[in-house]
Amino acid sequence: MIEAPEHVNVEGSNIAYRHRAGAAPGVVWLGGYRSDMLGTKAEALDAWARDNSRAFLRHDYSGHGESGGDFRDGTISRWLAQSLAIFRQRTEGPQILVGSSMGAWIALRMVQELHKAGEGDRIGALLLLAPAPDFTMELMEPELTDAHRRDLETKGYMEEPSEYSPEPNTYTRALFEDGRANRVMDGIVDTHCPVTIIQGLADPDVPHTHALKLVEHLPADDVTISLVKDGDHRLSRPQDIALILKATQGLVERICD
Repeated sequence: MIEAPEHVNVEGSNIAYRHRAGAAPGVVWLGGYRSDMLGTKAEALDAWARDNSRAFLRHDYSGHGESGGDFRDGTISRWLAQSLAIFRQRTEGPQILVGSSMGAWIALRMVQELHKAGEGDRIGALLLLAPAPDFTMELMEPELTDAHRRDLETKGYMEEPSEYSPEPNTYTRALFEDGRANRVMDGIVDTHCPVTIIQGLADPDVPHTHALKLVEHLPADDVTISLVKDGDHRLSRPQDIALILKATQGLVERICD
């Protein structure tokens, strides 16, 4: 049985989260667009944290999973604020942020905001899985059709079929506009911590060239990238999970040295 989540109100949204007590450095899971905290990778990390007596925190953004709120009201800024609030309330000591797809964008913005607030020492390391920072500008806008642009202008949103759900993916005009205000790949993102990236070469959603471009915006001496030849966007096969857990353990050992 999966225990019911706890909830906290963040700027009017009822945010669901699960927290496993344990030692620092702990692990904080940041999921992707339309993902929830009960996915394969998050569950595997929770089991790893249990077996290694490490703290583990995960939550659902508003409009996702077990959290309240309308999905169409979500933006990077809103989901960032929720992630920072949960992080500050439920973690202690250095943490490893594990960001999957859009979650990697949230993780990088969290680093920037925490450093700005003088809390940079709370970030011990980053593990970015199929990272999709700036995806609205870098990956989506160049591919928008005239019909997409017309829908964004007239309806305020556009839809595309999803490979992972019978429901289409919805992208709002507010998401695109807010995405520009949260760009991270427009200069150096000085994380002040080790960064490990795992990227599949068979990813149909986020090309490996995007991950390589991200590396150009990170301090090279602290970045490791692993390219999985037949890995897809989910990176949820047993061999992918094993690689993720090995990388997590390596980052813990590095922080503890």
